[in-house]
Amino acid sequence: MISYVFWGSLALSGIKEGMLVWILFLLCQVGAPALAQDLCQRDAPNGYKVRISLKTALGEDAYEWNQSEMFFFQATMAFAMRRHFQMETYNVDNIILCVQTSRVSFWFVVTSPDNTTMLIPKADVEKAVRMSRHRINNAFLLSDRTLEFLGIYPTLAAPVNPDTPPWLIVFGVVIGAVCVGIIALLISSLLQKRRKEKGMTEDGQDEEDMQVKGVENGINLDGTYNRGFTDDDRFTKL
Repeated sequence: MISYVFWGSLALSGIKEGMLVWILFLLCQVGAPALAQDLCQRDAPNGYKVRISLKTALGEDAYEWNQSEMFFFQATMAFAMRRHFQMETYNVDNIILCVQTSRVSFWFVVTSPDNTTMLIPKADVEKAVRMSRHRINNAFLLSDRTLEFLGIYPTLAAPVNPDTPPWLIVFGVVIGAVCVGIIALLISSLLQKRRKEKGMTEDGQDEEDMQVKGVENGINLDGTYNRGFTDDDRFTKL
């Protein structure tokens, strides 16, 4: 009789413990969303708002933003946090999203892997986003303008250093212009000299022609006409 009572008490205690564990599990499942809702709110001190413009970026090829895309965003942010802190303890559960709208905007906060009730400071989240901004954009086929972290301004691209120094380029242009000017001046002087020589030659030829000519069509033009050098038969006959 005593044995039956003993085993019965053990069975009853086992049932109670099982029910207690089940109740605790249910409380955790119910309390986790409520806790997440308290941590992630609009205008949260350690939160950021994200705005995505799929139509602007992709036009007719824009994909649908759904829960799978939200999970993908959580995964990319977990990657960014791991990369920044060089820790492999960040997971999608540490990225909490809230205040989602149909125009594809939402808020998010990041919880500590060691304590899910403690939020990562906003400055650390910003550094993580800046470090992996290009990777995050590429994951969603977007850019800084179509995937906006409001409050985190795009990192300006580093200035491109040309292989040739700018001063050397300017020096080459100036020297080239001077050389072209000198060549043009030499060519102009040479052309003017040739034109002058040609003009003098033409003037001398005209003067010689005037001296040789005496009478044209029987008219004495200028000076004395020597009949001995004429081709007219009237003057050459003996």
